[in-house]
Amino acid sequence: MTRFPPEPNGWIHIGHAKAMFLDFGLSEMKGGKCYMRFDDTNPAKEKDEFIEGIKKDVHWMGFDWWKITHTSDYFDTLYQFAIRLIKEGLAYVCHQTKQEISEGREKHTPSPWRDRPVEESLREFELMKCGYYAPSEATLRLKMDITSPNPNMYDQVAYRIIYNTHPRTHDQWCIYPTYDYSHCVIDSIKHITHSLCTLEFENRRESYYWVLDALKIYKPVVWEFSRLNLTHTVMSKRRLQALVFGHLVDGWDDPRMPTVAGLRRRGFTASAIRNFVKGLGFTRNVTTMIPYHRLEFIQSQELDETASRAFCVLDPIKITISNFSEADGADITTAFLFPKAQDKGIRKMNLTKVIYIDRDDFREIPDTKFQRLTKTNPVGLKYANIKIKVTQVIKKDDVVVELVCEKINDDTPVKFIHWVSEDSPVVEVRLYEHLFKSEDPMSVEGDWRDDLNE
Repeated sequence: MTRFPPEPNGWIHIGHAKAMFLDFGLSEMKGGKCYMRFDDTNPAKEKDEFIEGIKKDVHWMGFDWWKITHTSDYFDTLYQFAIRLIKEGLAYVCHQTKQEISEGREKHTPSPWRDRPVEESLREFELMKCGYYAPSEATLRLKMDITSPNPNMYDQVAYRIIYNTHPRTHDQWCIYPTYDYSHCVIDSIKHITHSLCTLEFENRRESYYWVLDALKIYKPVVWEFSRLNLTHTVMSKRRLQALVFGHLVDGWDDPRMPTVAGLRRRGFTASAIRNFVKGLGFTRNVTTMIPYHRLEFIQSQELDETASRAFCVLDPIKITISNFSEADGADITTAFLFPKAQDKGIRKMNLTKVIYIDRDDFREIPDTKFQRLTKTNPVGLKYANIKIKVTQVIKKDDVVVELVCEKINDDTPVKFIHWVSEDSPVVEVRLYEHLFKSEDPMSVEGDWRDDLNE
């Protein structure tokens, strides 16, 4: 029994795809089951839009869940467990600020409310639940081990106050369990056999088991694996939110984003993403940055076998073939749909008097290494049985706008270039570069947003 537990405060990214492959793949391989569990414990940031987007992305990736659950399904149970911990002297209501808690963690000093009487903490917790306190005035903390070198054992916060309407429970609650408290309890309740997470959660394993031991309930096996880091992008949900909410990108599915939806819009396929994360493996070794081009290479290998070819001219120069005759266009040119698998079929290409080539395939003043079309160097038109040479260069404002060429018949070896006919459809092509200029944007000094690739 495994679970995929995304927080519905944004859309999932390629790092989640790696976790998905392990969570869903392991349960399938072992004949088990995998839950989809939405960790909806912070109504200030969660939306139904994110829940529906995550479900869509998981299905598009080719995975399916056994059941969908939400942490909010267990709010009553989590609350009753919290009451039990208070009664057993293992939790207390604290009135320290977030800054004071942080300072106490650094100095290993206890909260002044750590040893308050059980009845007093029960009464204060009830006041929290009834809406008596402002969000920053009270929390429920677990009485762990403030002497531990592990900062996650410094009396974690189990409940905090949030006055936002929850997408599912609406205004029933104003106290909400933290992830550190709730996820281990629900893993136990749902009899998860393997609780899988990335290595940044490794130092939380001790606190994970502390909660379950304190409650005397079943303990799953916890196993951490290295997270996925891609060059020229970020996987931090906080930074991805900043990009979206700051309107620095065009939404969660912007094709420059590392989200599953963004990769889908960019043209990546689910099978290529799965093969990419599968090839990385699942180890506990802290991996370095994986080059983005490795993902692109895997995608290109797949497209090489699945995507039929067509010619496209991105920056066109018009060519008029001055001595073109009707007979030249009578023989319909054919091209292979898959050049490496020519038995997969052909497509027809109409050769016309006016064609277009890419600007990169012509140079008015070439260097010695340039083998394509020049005023002195002829070329062949790929798949069309003709060669052309330049007879006139037409400019407008010092920019080449048209070439007049003539068809030649000789045995001169030439470079063959791609082209499109005058009657070809006009299309919109979107070319995207990396989101960030630096390979590792997380290491950029100063404002990380200054590293965005404009």
